[in-house]
Amino acid sequence: MDTASFQFVCFGLAAALVSNFSRSPLWRSLVLAAASILFLGLLVHSPAAFLPMAGFLLLGYLAIKLVERGWSRLLPALLVAVIFAYIWLKKYTLLPNALLLHSAYFTLGLSYIFFRVLHVLIETADADPKKPLGLGPYLLYLLNFTTFVSGPIQRYDEFAQEQFAADPAPLDARVVGLQIERIIRGFFKVNVLAMIFNAVHQDAVAQIYQPLTPADKMYAALRLAAAYPIFLYFNFSGYIDIVIAIARLMRVRLPENFNRPFSASNVLDFWNQWHITLSNWLKTYVYNPLLVALMRRIPSPAWQPFLGVFCFFVTFFLIGIWHGRTSEFIFFGFVTGAGMSVNKLWQIALAKSMGRKQYKALAANPLYVALGRGLNFAWFAFTLFWFWGSWIDTKRIFSAFTPVQWLAIWTAAVVLAAIVLALWEWLRTALLSIRTAGGPVLTSRYARVVYASALGLAGIVITVLLNQPAPGIVYKAF
Repeated sequence: MDTASFQFVCFGLAAALVSNFSRSPLWRSLVLAAASILFLGLLVHSPAAFLPMAGFLLLGYLAIKLVERGWSRLLPALLVAVIFAYIWLKKYTLLPNALLLHSAYFTLGLSYIFFRVLHVLIETADADPKKPLGLGPYLLYLLNFTTFVSGPIQRYDEFAQEQFAADPAPLDARVVGLQIERIIRGFFKVNVLAMIFNAVHQDAVAQIYQPLTPADKMYAALRLAAAYPIFLYFNFSGYIDIVIAIARLMRVRLPENFNRPFSASNVLDFWNQWHITLSNWLKTYVYNPLLVALMRRIPSPAWQPFLGVFCFFVTFFLIGIWHGRTSEFIFFGFVTGAGMSVNKLWQIALAKSMGRKQYKALAANPLYVALGRGLNFAWFAFTLFWFWGSWIDTKRIFSAFTPVQWLAIWTAAVVLAAIVLALWEWLRTALLSIRTAGGPVLTSRYARVVYASALGLAGIVITVLLNQPAPGIVYKAF
């Protein structure tokens, strides 16, 4: 059963229906446990293939129990053990081949389990007094089928507060309707829009290697750069829409993972709006502790902005390493971290040369914002070359054009992205300004019903007519 498929949606809706037979925390937890085990059974056809994952879960639980029992001084060693186990199971290329397991085993969802284990371990060490975590709640939190494959990364206290609440989150007709609408929207994103942009991307890749005119090849390169970020957004955010809605129907609120990221006018804001739970996790457990440690060692106020720049680089460099085990992802992390650092240095330099008041006025200027959006989109598209392609792919693509041609391609990408995104923001604002006494027309109940019905019908018809599966969820690979 593929994630974000029609079968997955039906599975999630069935689990939500059974979960609501009783408001009892025990009943809802038993249903979630049964659904999660069944979901894993549909993914893992050989129980033996799950043993390495089970070992990782056990290691995390033993580490948490040691910290609970007063062995907090072992926290650094325990963190290293968990991180090494993750790197070992994910077969990072930095490890000698002789150390790795060579039999096939199950690692789907391990990257998200890894973050949740580290989160619980660190929070347990910081807690005073320490609250014991039972094996059942621990496994329910880690193996929850709504967050297992690709997140979002939810904190344990938020999960427990609602999953084990005697009075769970309310669920009335309006809430149900909104979640059904969100599932339809997510299904349409993944199975229609993502599929279209994936096809555009694949076609552009093929055309670059064809004996076309320079103008046609440059047009293919422009489509290659622009299509993948849009595909990735629809692919991942559509999946997130589906699982957040299913979890809400099971009376658990999951954290949002996207907030209109392409409306961001710079790289810093973009990562506050894209894969939000990942960015927040790394800020909490990497950026903030590292910045505090450096500021204690280097207390000079003049150095503080630059310490922040360095911490941004380290944090987003680790994002690249988390995404994959090969050198391509290390470089993806490097260019992502470099973009964050340069953006922050630019802000510091402008604020210093212009003054904070004038800089704020410039940052609010529509032309400056539009250009920032274009630059952000083009930079993100550039970094993603090492996200979807190998070194061989990127070498072939970049060698297909001269530096002058690439300069023209990326300039066109910045300008077109700035124009298109500005027009989209204007159109969105204009449509939302059409109001009645009850609020914007487009967000009214009747408009939502029409909108959801049209998307649902279009999604089913297009899926049936094309008779081919949508591209898999990209973040499923992590």
